[in-house]
Amino acid sequence: MPIDMGEPTIFRNRELSWLQFNERVLEEAESERTPLCERLSFASIYQSNLDEFFMVRVGSLIDQQDVSPTIRENKTKMTPGEQLDAILPAVRRLNMRKDKIYAELMERIEAQGVRLVDFRKIGRQESEKLERYFDSQIAPLISPSIVGRRQPFPFLNNKDIYAVVVLARKNGKRKLGIIPCNAGVFPRLIEVSAKEKTYMLAEELILHFIPKVFEGYYIKSKSLLRVTRNADIDADALYEEDIDYREFMVELIKKRKRLAPVRLELSRELDGDIVDTLCEYMDVPREYVFRTNTPLDLSFLFQIQDILRQNAELFYEKRIPQRSAMFDAARPILPQIRAGDKLLSYPYESMKPFLQMLQEAAVDDDVVSIKMTLYRVAKQSKVVEALIEAAENGKDVLVLVELKARFDEENNIEWSRRLEKAGCNVIYGLDGYKVHSKLCLITRREGNETVYYTQIGTGNYNEKTARLYTDLSLMTANQEIGREAAEVFNALAKDETVESTRCLLVAPHCLQDKVLAMMDGEIERARAGEEAYIGVKINSLTDRRIIDKLIEASCAGVKIDLIVRGICCLIAGVPGVSENIRVVSIVGRFLEHSRIYIFGPRARARLYIASADYMTRNTLRRVEVAAPVLDPALRMRLFDMFETMLADNCQARVMQPDGRYLRRKPGEEAPMSAQEAFYQQAYDAAGRTGRPVGE
Repeated sequence: MPIDMGEPTIFRNRELSWLQFNERVLEEAESERTPLCERLSFASIYQSNLDEFFMVRVGSLIDQQDVSPTIRENKTKMTPGEQLDAILPAVRRLNMRKDKIYAELMERIEAQGVRLVDFRKIGRQESEKLERYFDSQIAPLISPSIVGRRQPFPFLNNKDIYAVVVLARKNGKRKLGIIPCNAGVFPRLIEVSAKEKTYMLAEELILHFIPKVFEGYYIKSKSLLRVTRNADIDADALYEEDIDYREFMVELIKKRKRLAPVRLELSRELDGDIVDTLCEYMDVPREYVFRTNTPLDLSFLFQIQDILRQNAELFYEKRIPQRSAMFDAARPILPQIRAGDKLLSYPYESMKPFLQMLQEAAVDDDVVSIKMTLYRVAKQSKVVEALIEAAENGKDVLVLVELKARFDEENNIEWSRRLEKAGCNVIYGLDGYKVHSKLCLITRREGNETVYYTQIGTGNYNEKTARLYTDLSLMTANQEIGREAAEVFNALAKDETVESTRCLLVAPHCLQDKVLAMMDGEIERARAGEEAYIGVKINSLTDRRIIDKLIEASCAGVKIDLIVRGICCLIAGVPGVSENIRVVSIVGRFLEHSRIYIFGPRARARLYIASADYMTRNTLRRVEVAAPVLDPALRMRLFDMFETMLADNCQARVMQPDGRYLRRKPGEEAPMSAQEAFYQQAYDAAGRTGRPVGE
């Protein structure tokens, strides 16, 4: 049952819109079109998405409720309490659907020869084998505790699983026993029978044999438990200038791990007074307790995928990023960029030309400097390795490493240390702003000239996600773009932001206003009776000023297409208000992540790729960069890509005037998945045989 969005309105609450997005993820776990083992991935992604939602968004709302309970968000005018009151029942409904989908999936997996069992599904021989395993391999490694006057309630780590048991003596006194279940020293999937591919989760094994741990007690009731903690910390509000920023972030990460709980999940029913006791110990309101019929952590599903990996029909067809037809791999990259702008489309095309460009620049005697912003990078980053090599070769290397990239802070801290050690000039972002731009600038001496080579992307410099996320990477020797990129880096080096630009759109001062101005241009043309158009592909739409301008444009007669993967606070198709706006969301095999801005029909359009979504945090509180696409062939390619996504009838959902999303289905036309179409095009351009689109 879809999320009930309440009375029809032109605006949608941000958090409820996000839950709609996660519902679309869950639909992929439910869909018969999705190969069985890939459905497992979507079920796990749904859960991990929800974890982060509670850690960040619900945590933030709880904080707001405590500090400013009457403050109202600027679209649906809901208070923090009203938003929480709407979120919690919506999550319960989605989780009931998730439980049903999980049960069906595990039945299908069992039919493929892999069984996940509990003690009700195995015989005495297997039980005895598991008991011996518990006694020898698990019992010596666990650390049980009993809560009492001498032993306070233990600290429960964020997202870890615990066995909790109600213990009783003959005198009737009850106590709580707690055992951590994921110590990391024993496997999560315990093999019951290798021949029959039968497994049990470690936490279920511990819970079953918990009487052996607490001998001398009666077991009154037991359950598995998982706590989710608030992760929403404002680093800028806490930072003091006389503290080393990197070491401050190290301590902040430690603090985040101990923040207040915002959700408690249980695998079994417990007496109400026991749940109340747990809530009291952890200071969690009862309404934030969730009972689930699925395992509390679904990450083990990826292990089940590995067991079935040889069954190719259970997975998506293997796809490999292809070499771009725009580059000759046998020739140096920079001269090819000097000859004409280049565009890479991930994951359909390989990231290798960009990596090759960095590696060549690192050893090129004529390259003077390399400047780059890093937000999220791979654990084993070839990008960072190239920067280190460049610094060791005497290049001037400036790297802005954003230490406030949520949940990637530790990885970024470690890379920043290595970059500094190699001789790079490392800066850590700006006071009050995250640096989210994807910008690389190479400066090279060529004869008597100083030539700029600029790369602007929509996604991170991360080799792993470049195979999973759809992103765009523009590489250009346009000198005006290069000069403005240099101005951006010069400002960052001085802990400043650029105040004006000519061709780039650069937040926080020169993106939102320019976007609004270009929308105004389309409004004026529509009112003059000319053809007017706005096309946008982004991840989220929450910026109220931009939403209001889109509504104004719709009322003026501008045709508007919005491809918005996730949150969309504007409801499309409302008669007399947003009837000229179409909103499409694509959720499929690859995470849609590219951002494209189009202002005007093809013949005269101003077209950009960008790092910024249309969210206030992006447009006004981050350093973001959007670059114009000027080359006619690249412009044509991007227009074609945009129209292909709009025509998707396999993975696309279209927003209805009541705010619901309906999955578009092929009618008389042939099935067409935009993601598959782009991969087919990449295979064709590389001269390789691919699978026909739509089959």
